[in-house]
Amino acid sequence: MQSTQSTAAMDVEFERHGDGQPLLLLHGGMAPVEYWGPVLSAFDGYGAVVPQRPGFGTCLDSPAETSADKVLAREVSYVAALADAVDGDPILFGHSYGALTAIEAATETPVEAVIAYEPAVLPEGYRTEADLADRMASLIQDGERKEAVKRYIEQVLHPDGIDDLDTWLAEWPVWPDCVDLAEEVVRMNRSVEQYRLPDRLDVDAPALVLSGTDGPDFLRRSARNVHDALPHSRFVEFDGVSHSGPAEASDLIAAEVDAFLQK
Repeated sequence: MQSTQSTAAMDVEFERHGDGQPLLLLHGGMAPVEYWGPVLSAFDGYGAVVPQRPGFGTCLDSPAETSADKVLAREVSYVAALADAVDGDPILFGHSYGALTAIEAATETPVEAVIAYEPAVLPEGYRTEADLADRMASLIQDGERKEAVKRYIEQVLHPDGIDDLDTWLAEWPVWPDCVDLAEEVVRMNRSVEQYRLPDRLDVDAPALVLSGTDGPDFLRRSARNVHDALPHSRFVEFDGVSHSGPAEASDLIAAEVDAFLQK
């Protein structure tokens, strides 16, 4: 990774691909920077900036000292530092928790546009009953770290069930290394459970909110709620695409993003 010192006096780490308009790609919960590998060729006309979120990978900046209620603020500050480190106002493209971070960062940081694929925002009724963080924390306390991560994968990536999770995991590129992130994912989930979507998001930049029909129903509903809360937003739902949409259908999504940005 390329490392730089931002004007906000914060060390930021990122990979830079291409020389076009800066496109900051913000990964989600269990996905490291490698998540964006299949996506990069679809956005070769941009200067893709792929950071490692704080608390993940080489950016394990004492995450245990970051409480759940400060996780989102920490990540928003990190995106602001990244925006300072690139030339011009960047485009923010976030997936899942990265999408929530992108939207919140755009309320404070000048950006060209925001693209959010299924932001990690819970509908009110679902949020009040959410207990994924507690269930994961209990398993971790009992020494069942892998089982804790499996609960996250089942609820977020396979909400309709999966016949053989272990077989699926054996083919998942980040398994079992992602188990090291278990505590950070608990903090992230607590942050999501605490977050309340305002009636109006103070984002001046144009926004594109994306979803897939095969993703979790609660995230599809939340994507529409986020779209409604943004003053300048377009909503697109892709038929037959799951929560892993950016990596799963990168060409399809890149075409929609290009059309949106060129208007």
